[in-house]
Amino acid sequence: MSLLQKQQQEGRPGGPPHGLPFLLEIGTEEIPDWMIPHALESLRLLFEKLDIPHESVAMDATPRRLTLRAEGLPERLADSEERILGPAKSAPPQALAGFARKQGLRAEDLAIEATPKGDYYVAVRKVEGRRTKEILAEALPGVILQIYFPKTMYWTGKAGPRFIRPIRWIVALLGEDIVPFEIAGVRSGNLTAGHRRLGAREIVVTTADYERRLRDHFVILSAQTRRERISNELSGIRVKADPALLETLVYLTEYPSVIAGEFDPAFLQLPEEVLITVMRHHQKYFSVEDADGHLAPQFVAVMNIDADPEGFVRRGNERVLRARFNDARFFWETDQKKKLADRLPDLAHVTFQAKLGSYRDKTRRMMALVKELGGKRLSVRAAKLCKCDLTTELVKEFTELQGVVGGLYARAQGERAEVWQAIYDHYKPESMEDTIPRNLAGRYVSVADKVDTLRGCFRVGMTPTGSRDPFALRRAAQGVVKILVEGRLKWPLSMLAAGDGNLQAFFADRVRTYFEEIRGFRFDEVRAAMAAGWDNLVDLEARLERIRNLRASVDFEPLAASFKRIKNILEQAGFAGQALSHARLAGESACPTSIDESLLEAGPERELYDEQRRIAGQPIESVIARLRPKVDLFFDKVLVNAPDVRVRQNRLTLLNTLLAEFSSIADFSEIVTNS
Repeated sequence: MSLLQKQQQEGRPGGPPHGLPFLLEIGTEEIPDWMIPHALESLRLLFEKLDIPHESVAMDATPRRLTLRAEGLPERLADSEERILGPAKSAPPQALAGFARKQGLRAEDLAIEATPKGDYYVAVRKVEGRRTKEILAEALPGVILQIYFPKTMYWTGKAGPRFIRPIRWIVALLGEDIVPFEIAGVRSGNLTAGHRRLGAREIVVTTADYERRLRDHFVILSAQTRRERISNELSGIRVKADPALLETLVYLTEYPSVIAGEFDPAFLQLPEEVLITVMRHHQKYFSVEDADGHLAPQFVAVMNIDADPEGFVRRGNERVLRARFNDARFFWETDQKKKLADRLPDLAHVTFQAKLGSYRDKTRRMMALVKELGGKRLSVRAAKLCKCDLTTELVKEFTELQGVVGGLYARAQGERAEVWQAIYDHYKPESMEDTIPRNLAGRYVSVADKVDTLRGCFRVGMTPTGSRDPFALRRAAQGVVKILVEGRLKWPLSMLAAGDGNLQAFFADRVRTYFEEIRGFRFDEVRAAMAAGWDNLVDLEARLERIRNLRASVDFEPLAASFKRIKNILEQAGFAGQALSHARLAGESACPTSIDESLLEAGPERELYDEQRRIAGQPIESVIARLRPKVDLFFDKVLVNAPDVRVRQNRLTLLNTLLAEFSSIADFSEIVTNS
């Protein structure tokens, strides 16, 4: 139920039965495509904070406009009461008179209300509800200028407001009325602008015809409609699937149309990776495949106009692409004149980071780390050569190809497959959706690269803060975690952290993120398993799988609740035998002989002890059904905190021994149960 409906149900005045529609459009110069979705969400949240009742909110955008449309706003807000707490009833008359005078009331007009602290005087005044139009007019300038962008600019001088791009027009309508305000000389009104080339510069709109009027002037407001339009026009062409490029083009265009072009097949002698990078990253073109899945000498571009009947746009795109491909071919041929290994000294002149030295220094550290991890000759060779492509002309021109170019050059120069593939892949994974390096050497080099960056940055105090992470350390640590787990590598994270406690904690956060968000384990399962150790991620994954499977058992949650109870009892008792749990975590066997059998009481206590001895060393999966009733009966019938000190100590030792038996899998007390 909306706030407006609640008001009406409670008999408070609102607007008409369905309220008023509201339209806000912020017209600008072209906004960078990747900033638009986040800006829309920021605008929505800022509008919600105004706390104006409404039934729905819809957000839309093109490169030149951010739009918010809301339905069901009241014409004016309901009247309300303001209650101000005054002095206690027992306060002297002077205090009461002073409070009343401050509130503009007489002392006899004050009410008395009971509070947890006693009776107090209260000033009650009615606040007349304001017109929604007035509230919006007052608030919207601040809302607009608070929209979050990673960067903003002045466009009227340093004393003026900041925004991502200059604001050129503002539409603000509540029902049929303009909501009047001004930002940097731009007054709100009912005039929008059509497509920059195909539409009118000024178009009168209402809340009812806004989207249709834009469409009449070649602006498709809905991002989803633009997305579908591009996809439909691509449907008959064998383009390489590229969802990220599609999303970019959706927010680069207001009226997208697809055109197909061609390039000289002779360029196919260059590696596909180079050609695709030029088309995708520099021209925003889709690549086209032939029937065998190989790159075809064609491309698909998305225009921001309705048609190209004379082919001017197509020929212009072909001409630009030909020039870019010629540059790439020149760089490729020039770079081949110098082998990667001969470029190694040049890395001394390429700065990695001012406090951490050059890429030559980084290469030496990576080689040493690969050896420390157990990498053999080919892995060390890959580590030695993997950064050399940073000195090539092709990478200087097309920075997106670093690593890939090194791998391609290494292959062309006769390096072993294991080496060139490791160089090609060593930046992987670049996201949690990306794959890990395809061979073991690549995994050695990738981990060494990322760990060296993490160690160095943490050592010199360049740790991520808030949203700032200039060296992409979060992504690097996530990549290490992903490689260790999916590559089945048992390298201890504590060793990779090199004794840096902050870096180890940073890794722990990434481990939790990976297993919860990527692998889908429950947060309490991850917390429980990590409490039993997380240095070896292959082992951690195996234990998490065991916990997930155990959770299907009807006995699991009750037993986990019992373990939680046991842990609480031991902690409250300050039980010295807790060391036994830590011994168990270290892989040492539990010692049931520390329990004095002569002090065990016949019945549930003795039965639990006997069961504990029988299951010692057995996997929990095979004993959970037998163990649970014994534990339940023990807590029902046995007083742990017995008056006799020796009996109490013996029972605490029994519980600690039982808890320690399964603590090498997880701290089951961390499992969230319904009980």
